Amino acid sequence: MRAGFLASLAAEAREEFLKSLTPREARLLHADWRFWARDDQLAPEGEWTTWLVLGGRGAGKTRAGAEWVQGEVDAGRAGRIALVGETLGDVREVMIDGPSGLRSIAREGERPRYEVSRRRLLWPNGAVAHVFSAGEPESLRGPQFDAAWGDELAKWRYAEAAWDMLQFGLRLGENPRQVMTTTPRPVPVLKRLIADRRTAVTRASTHANRANLADGFFRAVISRYEGTRLGRQELDAELIEDNPDALWNRELIERGRIERAPLLVRVVVGVDPPATGGAKSDECGIVCAGIGEDGQAYVLDDRSLGRLSPLAWAKRVAGCYRAHEADRIVAEANMGGEMVESVMRQEMPDAPIRLVRATRGKRVRAEPIAALYERGLVHHVGGLAKLEDQMCDWTPGAKSPDRLDALVWALTELMLSGEAGEPRMRRL
Repeated sequence: MRAGFLASLAAEAREEFLKSLTPREARLLHADWRFWARDDQLAPEGEWTTWLVLGGRGAGKTRAGAEWVQGEVDAGRAGRIALVGETLGDVREVMIDGPSGLRSIAREGERPRYEVSRRRLLWPNGAVAHVFSAGEPESLRGPQFDAAWGDELAKWRYAEAAWDMLQFGLRLGENPRQVMTTTPRPVPVLKRLIADRRTAVTRASTHANRANLADGFFRAVISRYEGTRLGRQELDAELIEDNPDALWNRELIERGRIERAPLLVRVVVGVDPPATGGAKSDECGIVCAGIGEDGQAYVLDDRSLGRLSPLAWAKRVAGCYRAHEADRIVAEANMGGEMVESVMRQEMPDAPIRLVRATRGKRVRAEPIAALYERGLVHHVGGLAKLEDQMCDWTPGAKSPDRLDALVWALTELMLSGEAGEPRMRRL
């Protein structure tokens, strides 16, 4: 019997069944993942090396990954496990300690213990999971495993390198396997994985997990994005290819991708401030880029974020400016006027800030920058998933592309303003 069958019973029959359970039976039923899980949350039958769980936001893919790992530990098939996330913080906050993480789903008396200093998770039966950031692929060089769980593969900054290193380490036991849980994006590593005959793929939309999601989430998010291209990707877990009417495509970006920037002559932070602040604000676009001695541009960072007060986004801009030892901040002032500079001065009193005003449409401003990409003069350092999604999807009339606007301001300053700079040694 599965939860779906129980839900199909009339209310009286369901209540009668639940009342018939002893306290012990009720506890066991509550803890029985196979009873409550949907079919797409259970590992497929047959021979596979990778189980790819493609899910919309809130679809329950994290729970599926955690339960698979716990099941492998219980069965004695996994003793050395790799946990790989976008960052170390994501591994701990989502995969380990999150509401659907490994420590949260563990049965009473069997909860694994996390050793912060050694970045490892220890189960009472001796199984151990080591924590890795996909942003540091070399950390995966050397260790070996009999199982692995990777979360949000399509967002990994250095996806190709991290994926390769993980595969080299998955070499213990008779049948080493891995589960990858992610919202889909049409990035090369994910497309290859889907096409691989050794991959088993399951999919679930956000709607599949409706019973476990807050009503406010559906009112605010589903109503806004359902039916859009972004909604089909983020909610329905569809692999959406590039918009043919967009100025960029992923092949163009991929051709120029590198893992490390060279010596840089200048570094600029481009800022597209939100029109309003607080809970209803749009994103504040914050993109950092530099120009090398070779005259080519390198996009270094995307720290864009929404729902921030003016002071909060100014702090975020300041953090990016300092982290990359930038030379200037270029910020659009159409919506905020002198307030834009004023709020940033509270965090960076002495920073060189240039306010720019948009006098032409967004597409007209973006076209010269797209041409630089076509000429091979712009390179992305690692993956910048959300920025690249916007670049390959935005067309006039769609929601304002805050990240893309910030990118355009930064690259316009570096590549089209006519200013030059002296090479300097920078901390890379």
